[in-house]
Amino acid sequence: MRTLDACEKPDLLLSFDFDGTLHDPSDSHPVPIAFFETIKNLRETRNAVWGINTGRSMPHVVEGLVESKFPFLPDWVIAREREIFFPNAFGRFQPHKAWNTRCTKDIHQLFKKSRKTLKHIRQFVEEHTGAQYIELDGDPAGLISRTEEEMEWIVERIAPLINEVPELGWQRNSIYLRFGHKNYQKGSTLSEITRLHELDISQNFAMGDSHNDIEMLSKEYSGQAACPANAVSAIRKVIESRNGYIAKAAHGNGVVEALRAIYG
Repeated sequence: MRTLDACEKPDLLLSFDFDGTLHDPSDSHPVPIAFFETIKNLRETRNAVWGINTGRSMPHVVEGLVESKFPFLPDWVIAREREIFFPNAFGRFQPHKAWNTRCTKDIHQLFKKSRKTLKHIRQFVEEHTGAQYIELDGDPAGLISRTEEEMEWIVERIAPLINEVPELGWQRNSIYLRFGHKNYQKGSTLSEITRLHELDISQNFAMGDSHNDIEMLSKEYSGQAACPANAVSAIRKVIESRNGYIAKAAHGNGVVEALRAIYG
């Protein structure tokens, strides 16, 4: 699998969340065929480059591409909301080493500094909720709640504890929450992709459905923004506040609807 023909001077950069936005596992075509047709058209008519901006790890992204029968690869991938990868001539994804190395180093230092705060959060969550505190390779701390309502309750109560360490933040998607560095999230990482393509933020389009998409959907990181019909209320509010596009269709069909409405 390869990317589309190279776009030497891109004029438009398209950033899509994967799960819940582009991808619907319950559909026989998890990513609609019309999406790929639209992307090909925008490459030809708008000099568009495009990528997936997701909380998935890179191996999990590749699984999603295979499962969804992608006919061609994205021009770039942001994995775990912060790591950048580009496909090489053989279709294998290679890391953007300078960015990823700096990101890993900064997060490692932050978690050393945040040890006490995270221990306090863990004790609070395990004492007062049924949520699970998790520690994984590359993701030193996170939470999985039983319900979205439980996660809302947790987020509201741990926010004051997080403020003890200014750089410490989190990325949330439904019942999953991952602690991380505020300087490395979907929006800031998208800005690095923008810089590498020698574009301006105003030339970015972003589309997402859940809480961890908020930064990339803000005016700070995208000139145009949209969400599918299945987006959570917090995302719909962000899109409404900036006069973005809220699709009537859900998931990938909503993505196609938004792209055609905005770019023809």
